[in-house]
Amino acid sequence: MSGPNGPHGPSGGSGTSGGGGRLGVTYKYFGAPDGATAARVPISMRPEELGGDELGMGGMFTKIKPETIAAMVLTGIQGMPLHKVPPLELVVLHPDYAVVKLPMTVVDPLRGIGEESVGAAAFIWSTVPDRGGPQDAFNVYQLLHEWQDFSHRLHEAGHQPYCLVWP
Repeated sequence: MSGPNGPHGPSGGSGTSGGGGRLGVTYKYFGAPDGATAARVPISMRPEELGGDELGMGGMFTKIKPETIAAMVLTGIQGMPLHKVPPLELVVLHPDYAVVKLPMTVVDPLRGIGEESVGAAAFIWSTVPDRGGPQDAFNVYQLLHEWQDFSHRLHEAGHQPYCLVWP
């Protein structure tokens, strides 16, 4: 019974629904040996305070959603259709943050490929219709290289990939 500006109307809103990514969201990707370790994330720390290795070896910050990273690797490198990309596993959902686990299939394929494959994956991803994330093939290429380094660090540490999301 709400009017056009009621709780479900077009006004304001929290920006959490809809197709586009939320502005200002920071994603901290990190490695952990298991979900229990990943769940013990320091909630008092904001992304700018969380520097080096507090959350496992060589984590990284990005504005790219974990769903997009998964789709980018699985579509561009594995040749998987976009609709077959598996969902992420929720480890912790808290009012102030969430922790999700990425499937190992998102990082493992990156370790065994060379420059040509990274370039081809970037090009493939830049041509996939109806998807989020960076559009430009060169930006995708740089991002995949960062992920390639990240996947090597995870493998050396025996860790699995997780993502900490702050609203």
